Amino acid sequence: MGLKRQQRTQQRNRITVVMALFVIAMLTAACTSFAAPRPLVPCAPAAVKPTVVLVHGAWADTSSWNGEVGALQQAGYVARAIGNPLRDLTGDAATVSDFLKTIPGPVVLVGHSYGGSVITNASVGNPNVKALVYVDAAAPDVGETTGQLSGSDSALNANPADLYDMVAYAGAPAAAMDLYLKQQVFVGSFGSDLPQDVANRLWASQRAASNSAFMTPSKEAGWKTIPSWYFISTGDRIITLSSERSMAQRARSNITEFPGGSHLTLISNPDAVTAVIGNAICAVR
Repeated sequence: MGLKRQQRTQQRNRITVVMALFVIAMLTAACTSFAAPRPLVPCAPAAVKPTVVLVHGAWADTSSWNGEVGALQQAGYVARAIGNPLRDLTGDAATVSDFLKTIPGPVVLVGHSYGGSVITNASVGNPNVKALVYVDAAAPDVGETTGQLSGSDSALNANPADLYDMVAYAGAPAAAMDLYLKQQVFVGSFGSDLPQDVANRLWASQRAASNSAFMTPSKEAGWKTIPSWYFISTGDRIITLSSERSMAQRARSNITEFPGGSHLTLISNPDAVTAVIGNAICAVR
């Protein structure tokens, strides 16, 4: 009987070890996308080294670019992720435009989501902006609003009361409200490829965006004269695949389609996004 108990104990111990190894393997796989970014291979030494300026979108902040900034810095580039006021397109673009004027030399200007509308306007009239990179972003033409460009099958086409927590803010123009994505929308549609605990933390720390930002008509269309690159996540539920393809083709962008992902692929897979930024960098002469 003692021998049988010993054998059963050894068998349970083996099962416990196997299960522990399985759990570790699963956790490692889940965290792979959030490991330190792989270094970006820099362009040939003779190539110009532009400054990379990254503009975040709605319900995000500068930290959404952490993976890309890290990889760009490792490759020897100056990268600046700057704050986007998220108030109205004209004012937000002016803020970014003023920042760009402080940078000597060539600039690669990158925008995510609503930030794409901002760079579309902020780039015009600045000869230092040599390339635009759209990351799951809007690229409006003159007269279009960001809100028109999400796509007919976007999750944002639901009842606003089901999408947003709406909050008044000081100095808001008539009918303007700050919008916060509701938790189920953020986790299920905005960052749907992120681990749920990560998505929940990002939801809790999201930046509010004024609805005025999405209703302001674009005054410029920088992609008409500036070469552009477009990173499209096929799993994006906020600005959908069909809409992004249409805007990218209209702009004659260099298009990269990333299979799957979400509207926050810049966080879940920064290496893939950085590679497209690298393509734009290497085209600057």
